[in-house]
Amino acid sequence: MNNNRFDNKLSQTGLSFQPLYMQVEEHVKQLIVEQRWKPGEMLPNEFQLAEEIGVSQGTVRKALNGLTGAKILTRRQGVGTFVSEHTNQHSLYRFYPIISDGKAPELPKAELLSLTLIKAPKDVVTAFGNKANMKVFEVLRRRILNNEFCIFEKIYLPYVYFKELEGTNELPHTLYHFYQTKFNLTVQDTTDSIKAVIATAEDAKLLGVHQGEALLEVQRLAHSIDGKAIEFRISRCRTDKYHYLVESK
Repeated sequence: MNNNRFDNKLSQTGLSFQPLYMQVEEHVKQLIVEQRWKPGEMLPNEFQLAEEIGVSQGTVRKALNGLTGAKILTRRQGVGTFVSEHTNQHSLYRFYPIISDGKAPELPKAELLSLTLIKAPKDVVTAFGNKANMKVFEVLRRRILNNEFCIFEKIYLPYVYFKELEGTNELPHTLYHFYQTKFNLTVQDTTDSIKAVIATAEDAKLLGVHQGEALLEVQRLAHSIDGKAIEFRISRCRTDKYHYLVESK
């Protein structure tokens, strides 16, 4: 953890109208964005945080409970509170809903086909809500389960947040952990739009299916902890042996 004392931001404009525990939530989120604590690091205990921020321990506890419920923090009984980390296991159960029929969830591997800096297509501009001349990295890759290609992905990343990708020709299988550790961009929430589509000639070639077969298309927009839209992803998924699983709790 950074050894500097915390800046008290609870009275800043835009937060003072909120209940105190929500102000503390926003304050702690901002400290995480500023890398006071990195993914996997433990926060000070509730007494220390309360003293530093200048609020009661009960207010801190309520704020930490809220951040834990939002999966920004993770609590380990008898150990402490940690910044959530997008490990493979964490990503599997939170961000990868494509499952092989009759089998347990498994994290797909990935084959990178290309990584190119381009001017954003219209549908990507619309998804991000940005100006038409924005630059994005277009990542094309195939996902692999049971030793066969099951998903064809087009992933778009704003150049402004991912400049260091320029010249890169390799990416890890688990991108959300990569965003978090390499770029300090933690995916906090995703919105998926799902529809049935027909396999194009490109889909058929890349996924080993027949043109015209039914596929599942998932369009996903991912936001960071501080609300930035950092990824737009279009996944074309086989449906002959795979399904989309959503669990509500």
